[in-house]
Amino acid sequence: MQFGRLALNDALGAILAHTIITDNKVIKKGTVLSRSDLEYIRSAGHVDVLAARLEGLDIGEDDAARRIADCLSFAHIRAGLATTGRVNFYAEKAGLFTVSEELIHAINRVDSSITLSTLAPFTRTTADMLVATVKIIPFAVDQLHMQHVQSLAIRQQAFAVKPFAPKKIGLIQTVLPNLKTSILDKTAKVTAKRIELNGGDLVSEMRVEHHAPFVAEAIKQTLKNADMAVIFGASAVCDPDDIVPQAIRLAGGRVERIGMPVDPGNLLILASHGHKPVLGAPGCSRSPKENGFDWVLDRLMADLKVDDRMIAGMGVGGILSEIPNRPSPREMVKTDHQGDVAIAVLAAGRSSRMGARNKLLAHFDGVPLVRRSVEAAIAGGGRPVIVVLGHMAEEIDLALHHLTIKTILNPDYSQGLSTSIKAALDHLPPSATGLMIQLGDMPHVKAHHIRQMLAAFDKSRHSAVIRATCNSEAGNPVIIPAHLFEKLGQLQGDRGARKLIETSEVQVIDVEIGEAALSDVDTAEALEKAGGYWADRRLSTM
Repeated sequence: MQFGRLALNDALGAILAHTIITDNKVIKKGTVLSRSDLEYIRSAGHVDVLAARLEGLDIGEDDAARRIADCLSFAHIRAGLATTGRVNFYAEKAGLFTVSEELIHAINRVDSSITLSTLAPFTRTTADMLVATVKIIPFAVDQLHMQHVQSLAIRQQAFAVKPFAPKKIGLIQTVLPNLKTSILDKTAKVTAKRIELNGGDLVSEMRVEHHAPFVAEAIKQTLKNADMAVIFGASAVCDPDDIVPQAIRLAGGRVERIGMPVDPGNLLILASHGHKPVLGAPGCSRSPKENGFDWVLDRLMADLKVDDRMIAGMGVGGILSEIPNRPSPREMVKTDHQGDVAIAVLAAGRSSRMGARNKLLAHFDGVPLVRRSVEAAIAGGGRPVIVVLGHMAEEIDLALHHLTIKTILNPDYSQGLSTSIKAALDHLPPSATGLMIQLGDMPHVKAHHIRQMLAAFDKSRHSAVIRATCNSEAGNPVIIPAHLFEKLGQLQGDRGARKLIETSEVQVIDVEIGEAALSDVDTAEALEKAGGYWADRRLSTM
């Protein structure tokens, strides 16, 4: 591949190396330059461009990324389209992500031009969640490097999502006089939530005296109708002959391991009764906060093998977050308090391409579109959620009744999107470290997408722009950090934040959320295709 600065007369068909931005047009990096592109660049005052040309054995970035995706083996995962030298991979189901670390390392050692990155092993996934990405760094890959990658990839599966199985689980709690009923009730509620999160059911609960024969009988009764038993002892296990492990053996079960190198979660018991797992839960798992019990429960509910060797390997990365009420808390690392991220749901537009209808009042799964969008913002963690009203404000406001939100009226909504953004900025709390701009007409943006973006914003220490993408194509929502609020307030007309993002010298982090990032519904056809309908079930624009 040839790379360097080319005179415009010699640049036809070359690949633009860096984005060119002017007042009226953006020519993106990676564009194969046409005559019209070159004429525009010349009119903007340029005499040359930095560009690349492919040579004989070069494989273009998109073709290379697609070939790598095609040669990889994976399960319950789908590959996206190749664009800008990247192919993203998305989970098809909720489950646990598994990966061949040896294979990923081998592919990344072939040449620095080829990168393959994934989530950490055993990360929980949801449908459409980004789990891996192939990215070609330059504009081309040498054919010999591609052949090497292909020879490696045929040896084993690269990665997979192991879907959660709908398991039936029984809960046993032992009781001592000093153990409050309220604690037992809370434990049952928290455990049920954990199990339901993985698609299972808590099918029974037994409360018995903290005495081995009673616990043993409860184990046998529980496993008659359950796939797994979880036991919470009234006191922590401190010896292989303590009450809970003794009861498991009395019931005919086998204790494989007591203790795990994960903190909190050290005092877990791994056992089995026949082919059914039995877990002795550590006391910390009475709390909903993540602990070692979650790691084991998730794997078992995804039908992954859990044994003594696997648990012994959990020590690296096994220090989790602190639980404040521990009797001897570990040293805490102080962090600065991070303020809230507000979400502005823009719902003021005229919906002009729908005729007399307002698309925000169309229904999806029996819920008005605007309410669906606002509920996602609330569940996603917006603090606060601000809804900007304008056209048909009363009707939109009525569709949002009983929601904990702040609604504001933008009297200038007819002058374009920028006026709604400015209206939202005027109502931000002083604690806001960022503003997520969410369009009200995007039916497939869900709470978990918003949480993904907020997590990325936290990771950037509230300094980067966070942008939702689909196969690397920029979409919505977008989070703007507080240090850009002044520039955001200078937008004019029917413009969102895209130009601000492209022209500001600030880090932009893309979060892949799949087709949801591009799923606005501007026409009746788009609305119908997305699953929307009017309350009277007619899609006529009248």
